[in-house]
Amino acid sequence: MTRFAKGRPVVGIACCTRIVGTEPAQAVINRYVVHALRYADAAGLLVPALPELMDAREVAPRLDGLLLTGSPSNVDPARYGQAGAPDAAGPYDPGRDAMTAGLIAAMIDLGKPVFGICRGLQELNVAFGGSLRRDASRDPGLIPHHASDDADLDAMFAHEHPVALTPGGLLSRGLGRAALTVNSVHFQAIDRLGEGLTVEASAPDGVVEAVSAKVGEAQVLAVQWHPEWRTDANPDSQEYFRLFGRVLRGQPVQQDERTPA
Repeated sequence: MTRFAKGRPVVGIACCTRIVGTEPAQAVINRYVVHALRYADAAGLLVPALPELMDAREVAPRLDGLLLTGSPSNVDPARYGQAGAPDAAGPYDPGRDAMTAGLIAAMIDLGKPVFGICRGLQELNVAFGGSLRRDASRDPGLIPHHASDDADLDAMFAHEHPVALTPGGLLSRGLGRAALTVNSVHFQAIDRLGEGLTVEASAPDGVVEAVSAKVGEAQVLAVQWHPEWRTDANPDSQEYFRLFGRVLRGQPVQQDERTPA
């Protein structure tokens, strides 16, 4: 007998194209999958970034929700009208760009939720017609949004700053918070906000840190930080994925406000 409840929602998790040894592979870092499934109480399917072999609209009807993960790759600036920008830097993953753009459109058309993390937030902003800035780690007018280049993985994710959640917003209601302290591991950030997106959280320098939208029945929510990092030790990160689980089930998102971190 299975130890899992029958009829749990199925989450599609977008793959990246990564090099394993000398060969390209379809991959998702385990921490995204493990913590999304654990705290949303869902089953999961990985969706390959192979748009030349499959269409997003073949996959979307089989999913109850979509999670767009972070990635070492950047969204190609050509996708937001800035092809050949002199400050643009890869690596790029054109297969992921194409597949996630198709998945976002297909899921929204079907009225199904889309949640995002880091690159996922940026993909959603571009899908809604917005643009990205590529100087979030080096603009002297901003707080540092990434650790120094010599930081190891632990130090990189230990780099933090506060964010203010929009009062009455989906994220504030869903997490029961007015403010959070979050890790900051991004070189790019939202520049022009996509049409129809609502700001859910902001850094002290005004950089958008979370967005949402409701398009028909489709709930969209994405954060710039990484709630999948050491989630078991972070109640706020757990709540992000629990919120995803409630949205997947059509349950109320509201949480009583808790003490700010």
